[in-house]
Amino acid sequence: MKKGQILTGIVERVDFPNKGIVVTEEGNCIVKNVLPGQKVTFVVQKKRNGKAEGRLLHIEESSALETGSSCVHFGECGGCTYISLPYEEQLKIKEEQVKKLLDGALKNQTESWQFEGIKGSPTQRAYRNKMEFSFGDEYKDGPLALGMHKRGSFYDIVTVKDCQIVDEDYRKILAFTRDFFDGISFYHRLRHNGYLRHLLVRKAVKTGEILIALVTSSQFLAAEELQNTMGKEDSSKNSISQDERICEKESEKLEKWKNKLLNLDLTGEITGVLHVVNDSVADVVQSDNTKILYGQDYFYEELLGLKFKISTFSFFQTNSLGAEVLYETAREYIGELGTEESGAPDKIVFDLYSGTGTIAQLMAPVSKKVIGVEIVEEAVEVARKNAELNGLHNCEFIAGDVLKVLDEIEEKPDMIILDPPRDGIHPKALKKMGATIRAPHMLYISCKPTSLVRDLEKLQEYGYMVERVCCVDMFPGTPHVETVCSLKLTE
Repeated sequence: MKKGQILTGIVERVDFPNKGIVVTEEGNCIVKNVLPGQKVTFVVQKKRNGKAEGRLLHIEESSALETGSSCVHFGECGGCTYISLPYEEQLKIKEEQVKKLLDGALKNQTESWQFEGIKGSPTQRAYRNKMEFSFGDEYKDGPLALGMHKRGSFYDIVTVKDCQIVDEDYRKILAFTRDFFDGISFYHRLRHNGYLRHLLVRKAVKTGEILIALVTSSQFLAAEELQNTMGKEDSSKNSISQDERICEKESEKLEKWKNKLLNLDLTGEITGVLHVVNDSVADVVQSDNTKILYGQDYFYEELLGLKFKISTFSFFQTNSLGAEVLYETAREYIGELGTEESGAPDKIVFDLYSGTGTIAQLMAPVSKKVIGVEIVEEAVEVARKNAELNGLHNCEFIAGDVLKVLDEIEEKPDMIILDPPRDGIHPKALKKMGATIRAPHMLYISCKPTSLVRDLEKLQEYGYMVERVCCVDMFPGTPHVETVCSLKLTE
C-alpha cells in the first residue's frame, strides 16, 4: 500500500471516532465517513508505522444494514454519518465502540466492572436545541449558502433547508435568512474579509422559546458594494462620513431582517433577536460586541422539573430530552451512595467544569451540598441565578481554574463529578484530584470516549477502580456518544 494509490475494499467495522477499517488485498486502511459493510474506493493519503489512512472517493456498494436516509442532504452535508442506518444499528455501533475502548483501558483492573450498554435518545429527529449555521458558498464564487460544511470540506457550505435533526422552525429561519441576505458578502476564511459569518439558533424543547443571533464581522459592505446599494436619496448626505452611512445602512438592513423574522409563521416563540459582531480570524462563534435587536439575550428551558436560564453562548446539552436520560442516569449513580440514618442526604459533591450549573442543580436533591467550579465567570453567574430560580440553597458556585480552586475549598468531597470539555481533564488537575483530594467516589461524564479512557488509565494509577459504565446517545445520526462512568477509591 503506497501513498496516492487508489484501492477498493470492504468496511469491516467503524472504530471511534468515525474511523472505518477497510479491508483490501493490499492490507487494511483507516477511512472516515463510511459504514460497516460498505464497498468503498479510496485514495491512500498516509502510511506510517505500518498503518495507512485514506480519503473516501466513492461508495461502490451500500451496506446491507442501510435502509436509506430520511434527509435529502445525507452524503453531501458533513453533519450526520449514521443517519442511513436503522437506529438500533446506530446504537449497536456506538455501544461496541465504547466497550472496545474501555476493555483496552481497564484490562489490568483487578475488580470486575459492569457495562450497562447504551440508552437511546427519546427522539431521533428534530432533537437539537441549538444549531450554529455557517455562511459561505457551495462552490468557489457560487451563490450564498447558509448551513453546514460539506463532508470533508473546510470551505464549502450546504444550505441544509431540509435538515432532519432540527424542527421546522429552524428550517424556516434558515431559509428566510439566507434569502434575505442574498447578495451580501460572507466572511472569507482565507482572505479575512466579508460580512456574514454564522446564524445561531437556539430553541427550548419544553418551553418553545427561541433565541436567534446573527454573527457578522464589522465589515458590513465593501466600498463598491455600498455605492451600488445607495440610492439617489443618499446624495444629500455628502456631509455624513462613509462610516456613518455604512452604519446607517447596516442598521436598516438588520431592522428589516428582525421585523420579518418576527412575522414568520413559527410554532415556537421568539424571545430574542441579536446581532453579534465577531472579528476574530478563527472560524469560531464568539462575541466582540452584542446588540439586542429584539427582546432579550436569553431563554428558558426545563429539565427534570427544574428551570434553566440559558444565555446566547452558555453551554447546555444540545438534546434536551436526551439530557434528561443522561442526568437521570447520573443521579441514579450518585443516589446509591446512601444517606444519613435520618434519611437526609449527607454527601458533599464537587461538580467540576460545572458550566451553568445544570448537573449541580440536578444533583442537589440527593446531596447535602454541591460545589460547582467553572472558569467562565459569566457561566457561574448564570448558575447562581438558576439555583435561586429553582429554590436550591445547597449549591455554591465558584469562578476559577479547577487546578487552583481545588486548593482553596475547605470542604472535602464525598464525590467528584467531572463533565469536562471534549479533550478531557488537564493532567495536573487530574493528578490533584487523584493523588491529593482522593474523594471516595467519582462520576465522570464524557462526550468523547477516547479522552475518557485516557483519563481512566491515569485514575487507575491513583487507586481508582471503575464500577459501572453506561452510554447515552445524545446525538442520533452522528458518531458521537455520551458516557457515564462511576469510580471508587480502593486504596
